[in-house]
Amino acid sequence: MNSPLLQLKDFSVRFGDSAVVHGVDLTIQSGERLALVGESGSGKSVTALSILRLMESARLSGQVLWQGEDLIQKSSADMQRIRGDEIAMIFQEPMTALNPVLTVGQQITEVLELKKALRPNAAKARAVELLADTGIDDPERRFDAYPHQLSGGQRQRAMMAMALACEPKLLLADEPTTALDASLRLQMLALLGHLQRKTGMAVLLITHDLSLVRHFADRVAVMEKGRLVEQGPMAQLFAKPQHAYTRKLLDSRPSRAGLAQADLALLPLLQVKALAIHYPMAGGGFRSWFKPRRFTALQDTDFEVRPGMTLGVMGESGSGKSSLAQAVLGLIPFEGGVRFSGRTWSGSPSHDRALRAQVQVVFQDPFGSLSPRMTVGEIVSEGLRLHHPQWSAAEIEQQVLATLGEVGLPVAAFPDVLNRYPHAFSGGQRQRIALARALVVTPMLLVLDEPTSALDVTVQQQILALLQDLQKTRGMAYLLITHDVDVLRAMAHEILVLQAGQVVEAGPAPQVLNRPEHPYTRTLLDAFP
Repeated sequence: MNSPLLQLKDFSVRFGDSAVVHGVDLTIQSGERLALVGESGSGKSVTALSILRLMESARLSGQVLWQGEDLIQKSSADMQRIRGDEIAMIFQEPMTALNPVLTVGQQITEVLELKKALRPNAAKARAVELLADTGIDDPERRFDAYPHQLSGGQRQRAMMAMALACEPKLLLADEPTTALDASLRLQMLALLGHLQRKTGMAVLLITHDLSLVRHFADRVAVMEKGRLVEQGPMAQLFAKPQHAYTRKLLDSRPSRAGLAQADLALLPLLQVKALAIHYPMAGGGFRSWFKPRRFTALQDTDFEVRPGMTLGVMGESGSGKSSLAQAVLGLIPFEGGVRFSGRTWSGSPSHDRALRAQVQVVFQDPFGSLSPRMTVGEIVSEGLRLHHPQWSAAEIEQQVLATLGEVGLPVAAFPDVLNRYPHAFSGGQRQRIALARALVVTPMLLVLDEPTSALDVTVQQQILALLQDLQKTRGMAYLLITHDVDVLRAMAHEILVLQAGQVVEAGPAPQVLNRPEHPYTRTLLDAFP
């Protein structure tokens, strides 16, 4: 066998007195696809970032042999040359990894000019070629687009083009598909596989999504609490996992067993009739002064949600799911009817205040939706202070602590929970805090916008079980927006399928998921690994 392209020998990472990666031994061969899997906090990303020595405060020990030379002993100048030229990286969230004040083209040409010494015209031509290679439509026009003007899939493709600009021998892909819907995830994975075969580079895929690993990896390495507990060929590891932790990961699929039966005889809590959402469009010239151009995000949408029921909404990015959620929450103008217990949004904050307590939302990314400047006590109590100004501080604290206990953060286990900040908690714990913030005002409807897509499989299972329990005890209704078919199977009583702003299929969850009638629904289900 040829010498490994990359070899970690007894590799450890420490921050101060705390070791987060312990004695890892790992090899990657040229042209190989290796998946590094594990839960959040297992040390996957720290390992990848430390290979490139991007963790400034970390103390590294052992060896990181790149084509036989130890990267730990390299100078800063040598590492700057190796980064991008020989080892490149794709990060999890392209919106934060890309510079928002530079166009996509400027960011790619910057790499080519600095690393490859190309002149501006040659760098632009190569950048357009790279964008085309990654499947971006109309690459010459997208070259001048800013990151916020691209969809999530397009941003991820642009970041991939940037990473591949210098034709690296190894690509480190850190959760590159987490924020994408199911069909886009498979598209990105297929694109990554195509580019890997075309260039012959090796890929280290870091992920908690085991279903993607099945579709991509040659070999799999499993990390738990900073230690490599098992590795081997993909088919062998999935068929006969040896370590208990690996078996735990493979068994952590969402379960429908805890889902309560919905009473379809109850009167609807939420009624949506002929809902339509339009956004103004720029351009159009002189004629647009008299007849403004509009983009239709949603049209002719009807549905009902009853107490204790979960309506799942599925569809690709751009199908209208988020616009639907924002209309139900009264956050954007809409046409048609949205009635909640007989009331509708008026647009007046004072008039709508009572209704806002009844309709709450939990967002996809708990770290982004929780203020980093507020303590947990301040975050969770904010709704109570707004909706119950007559309550005393002691009453508010009592309700906050009771709600935190209800979502699995009891004061007995977290003694100083009210005074801690979001960054002090794990991803799953932050999502529990976000849930507590919504639940503390005792809503009747929760809008769940991709509530588990940023979480690893075991934490996802815990949060879904918690939501099932809360629905049983409180009788709440959920409007669940997700691209994860497993989550829909576990949580939804009925399903609404959106395509390009239109409802193409609706009905009971078992019927839609097991016997879909519309070709688009079948495409979505087939795209999910």
